[in-house]
Order: sequence, then structure tokens, then C-alpha cells
Amino acid sequence: MYLERSRSSPINLRLERKSALSPHDPFLEILPHAIGRLKSLSVGATAENLQDITAHLTRPAPLLERLDINGGSNFGPRKPTLTAALFDGDFPSLRELFLEHVHTELPWRNMINLTSFILLHISLGNVPIGQLLDFFEGAPHLREVKLYTATPTSGGQNGRLVPLACLRRMEIKGVEPSSLLLDHLLIPVGARLTIHIGSFGDTIEDHLPRSLDNLRNLSNFTDVYVGDLYPRMRFVGPNGQLLVTMSQPDTTCVAEHLARFDTSKTERLEVANSNCPSRNLLYQALLPMENLRTLALSRWRNSHVYVRALDPNTSLPNVVVCPKLEELIIVPRNGLAGFDVGSVTEMARARASRGVKLRVIRILSGQNKLDPGPELELRKYVWHVEYGPEADVVSDDGDGSDED
Repeated sequence: MYLERSRSSPINLRLERKSALSPHDPFLEILPHAIGRLKSLSVGATAENLQDITAHLTRPAPLLERLDINGGSNFGPRKPTLTAALFDGDFPSLRELFLEHVHTELPWRNMINLTSFILLHISLGNVPIGQLLDFFEGAPHLREVKLYTATPTSGGQNGRLVPLACLRRMEIKGVEPSSLLLDHLLIPVGARLTIHIGSFGDTIEDHLPRSLDNLRNLSNFTDVYVGDLYPRMRFVGPNGQLLVTMSQPDTTCVAEHLARFDTSKTERLEVANSNCPSRNLLYQALLPMENLRTLALSRWRNSHVYVRALDPNTSLPNVVVCPKLEELIIVPRNGLAGFDVGSVTEMARARASRGVKLRVIRILSGQNKLDPGPELELRKYVWHVEYGPEADVVSDDGDGSDED
């Protein structure tokens, strides 16, 4: 009665079935009247009964804008398969596609109106990389892409590069290296790319394309955050964002992480809870940062290594690292009790003598202050010395989201 009275109005349908369909299931009665008017369809079922449900979804749904299908969980004996018979393989109005815990033989081309694509928990190797690239080419208006445990790892196609011209957000997460997929994608200016590394033994290199030129959103970044026991790297600039996180501890020196990237336009660098045992490595990482104006060292280890890298008297002769540096922010790892103010003073003295005097040094360690003698000595070589609570450290370890 409702369907008859609503005439041609679009229909949103949600179906949850954990057991097999009975011959008298209301879904079977409603579907013949609703399929041509579906605006959105969400199906949640088990691996055993999902294909029984989709077997009834073979007629075209010309108004369908959102399709959400969940085939159970990773722990079942098998994953259900979606075939090209679904809606007769025709999705002219589809804007959002969300597939979880399913195999798929859906047509991957000509989803001209698709803007959001989420693919979660697909068996390794289930989606050939060529098929996924065909899909991206056939969905030129994609703005959001999420791939969780669904990244192809074989079948690369040399020389093939697919642009994602309208992309705004792409998130890749799982144990599979994402470098092969990113070798074939052109990420545009303005996009935010997030990569979560979940496998032990992998490096950041395993999850970046061989050519960083593929990442147009990475060019001309001005803000860099590196650090934490579970490493995070964030690059932000006028052309977009790149965020890389790892779910395992990493002892790689921060300088080695930065060496892969062109940091010449970086204006702000924050290093949090990180370690670099080699002054030479750190010096080489800081040397290209000719435009760096703010350096924040939060909960750092081996502080003398960082300070000496900035000190022209302990680095290469006649070379001042980061000549435009104005602000140094320090969050001592163990409070002022472990803070070597002497090495900071010597560094500030050496830089002032070379004509690159620091504008401000901010020491964020609660309400504690330096002893008067060392503080007065430091103030001779810096325009301004400030103290403040640790909470004032600016970027911390946020993910650079719009909410941040």
C-alpha cells in the first residue's frame, strides 16, 4: 500500500539478514515494486546467504545513487561473490559504492557519476591491479577513495599512469605494500593522501611510489612533522597533504626518513619523541632546509645531536644550517633537570656571530624556569627567551584533518 501511494518517489532500502531468506520474506514481496525506484540500498548478510539475496537483484536500478554491501567478516570459510548480473551490470546514477568482505566481479568501467569508493577487507590478490586501474579510469569524478586490506600487490603494468583528477581524499591501510598501486596513480594537487602501514618489517619506502613525481599533492610542502615511537610523518603545503603512519616501533633515524623528500621549501619542522644518533646524518637532513623558520623539538632524545647540527662551529666550516631559522621550540624530554642549556647557548652564540641570530627560543616545560645565571647568558645571544606549558607546542601529532 505504501509503495502504491508513494507512486514514483525514490526509495531507500536497508536489509539485514543473518539467516537464509524464507519464501515469505517481506524483502521478496517489496523488491519487484521497489527496484526501479531504489535511491540507496544497504545490504548486510553472511557469506552463506548474501548470494541468495543478490540473486534477486538482477533488474536495472536506474536511480540508484548509493550501494553498500557487507558480506560478513574475515573469519568465515569463504567470501561471497558479487557478479556482473547485479542490477544487470548497469550503474548510471551511482555516486557512492561501499563493499566489505566480498569478492567482486562487478563491472569496473563507466561509473561516470561515482564520487566515493570504499573497498574493505578483500582477500589478497582478489582485485587484479589492472582491473582496479580500469575502474579508476572509468570513474573520472572520484573524490574519496578508501582501500583497507584491499591493495593489489602484483600484476604491475609498466608505464601505465592513471590520473585521479578530482580526488580530494585517499586512504590506504593494510599489511600489503601500497607502492605498486601508487606507482600507477597520479595524485592531484589539493589531495590528502593517508597511508597506514600495518605490517612488521616494512619501511616507509615500501609504501611510497618509486617516483614522488606521482604525488603532485606533495610538491612545495612547507610544514613537516616527524616522530613518535610508532612513527608518523606528515607533509603539509599549499598543494595538499601526505600522512604516513606505522603501527610498529621504528628505530630509523629521522634524518633517513627525510632524505627521500625535497625539503628545500620547508618553513616549519617538528620532531617529536624521535631519535637520531648521528650528527652527520641530521646535518645532511637539515642542510637543504634553506627556508626553515621554525624548528620544534618535542620530547627529544640525544638533544646534543640536534643542537650541534645547528651550531656552525661544530658543523662544516663556514656553512650555517637553516640560515633563515628564527624560532626554536624545545620540549625537554625529562624536564629542565635533563636540559643542556650550555650547548643551546653555545649554538645561539655561534649563530649570532655569523649574523643569523635566533629571534626566539621557547622552552616548554611546565612552570619551571632556568637558573638565573644560565638564563641570562642565553639571553645575550637570542632576541627573546620564553617559557610556557608543554601544551603550547603547536602541531603535536594530529593527522592534519579538516577538524584539526
